[in-house]
Amino acid sequence: MTAPPRIPFPVVDEVSRHCLQEAEPETVHIEVHLPGHLDHGRLRKAFTEALRRHPRILMREAPGPWYRRRYEWELTDEPDVEAVRFPPPGRDSLEGARGRSLSQAPPLTASPPVRLEVVDDAVTDTAVTDTAVADGGRGTALVLTVNHTALDGPACLRVLATAAEVYGGRDNAPTAPPVRPAEPPQGPPDVPSPWAPPARVAPGTPGRTPGNGQLLTELPLPHRPKGSPYTVNDQLMVATALTVAHWNRERGAARRPLRITMPVDDRPRDAAMPIGNGTRLVDVSFAPDELDSVPMPELLRRTALRTRALKSLPRPQLGHGAALLTAPWAPVACRAALTRALRRAAAPWTSTTLLSNIGRIPYPLDFGEEAGRAHAVWFSAPARMPRGLTFTTASTAGRLHLALRWSRTLLGPGDGAQLRDLFAHHLHTTEATP
Repeated sequence: MTAPPRIPFPVVDEVSRHCLQEAEPETVHIEVHLPGHLDHGRLRKAFTEALRRHPRILMREAPGPWYRRRYEWELTDEPDVEAVRFPPPGRDSLEGARGRSLSQAPPLTASPPVRLEVVDDAVTDTAVTDTAVADGGRGTALVLTVNHTALDGPACLRVLATAAEVYGGRDNAPTAPPVRPAEPPQGPPDVPSPWAPPARVAPGTPGRTPGNGQLLTELPLPHRPKGSPYTVNDQLMVATALTVAHWNRERGAARRPLRITMPVDDRPRDAAMPIGNGTRLVDVSFAPDELDSVPMPELLRRTALRTRALKSLPRPQLGHGAALLTAPWAPVACRAALTRALRRAAAPWTSTTLLSNIGRIPYPLDFGEEAGRAHAVWFSAPARMPRGLTFTTASTAGRLHLALRWSRTLLGPGDGAQLRDLFAHHLHTTEATP
């Protein structure tokens, strides 16, 4: 019997593997709402077939001695475990699935490192989504939990789109991305020094248990005049910066530059999309004075110049230092200890927060006549300290779906609700009058 093929962990996977914490698992939560219902057996077959069509997701961490120089993924032909689960329906079923998505990561030792929970008759809080009112708040919720050491949200969504196509027999090919008009290159405006420690999110009312908390909400897409020099992503970036600055100011935190991490994903969205952790991280900086006194049109223009310049720069996914740390110059156990020590030492320079804008969901996620097409899709990114707070956005059916996720050692549920209200307010201020 031949051994399964193996591939070394890429840089992002290895750094994540070094820094795993049981108290705050590195999971990506994806939640898709459908108006109708799914046949359980048929969905299980469709999802398994989708896994086979994207074989890079069928993998597990290969065992090895402590002195090995590399972590390796072992590719499998079939799943080791049943990835699709059907919790009993009930009033608390959806909340239970969400809680497990934040607290129980699929193990890396079993293929695939992803879990799909199908919640029938999902009772949705009407404060979360206006769409729920039309159908009585009931339908089907698909809650995917992704082990972020293995792959990211966009990659798993690609697999789900394939499952929808297999299940419903309808084309789920991605729509073409919007074409941005070419503009003459301009240098970004001055930004705060990268050596200055950025602001931290001021503590709120933390809980008594470790882990992550989460709040999902639905907002109108912000208006953007046609031909504007900025994008919706820039509006979201400005709204995030203003939200955190407002929050910190109300709590008397020291005025410091804000630094917001932004994932950039250049992968195609078709069936050939590489599966794994495919985004690179860049940091967008804001000086305190900018957020206090610069007029909104100018702030949006500056932000657009910065994000455009950062996206165009070639850069390793986690920077040059991470590439050096993951070179096989010592056993993984030694490099893991060094990576964790450096992470603790660099904590004061870690960005203030993270904004992950998935953008318009490119797939119909159409599961056929009985189940229907997705009318809401949320993502949430891990929120470990020292950031302790992440904003993740996506748009579906003309609505913006926002997920706030926080470390319970920093914030509590009431804080999440206040941050949601601040974000909605500041996002509205980025809109030009139609």
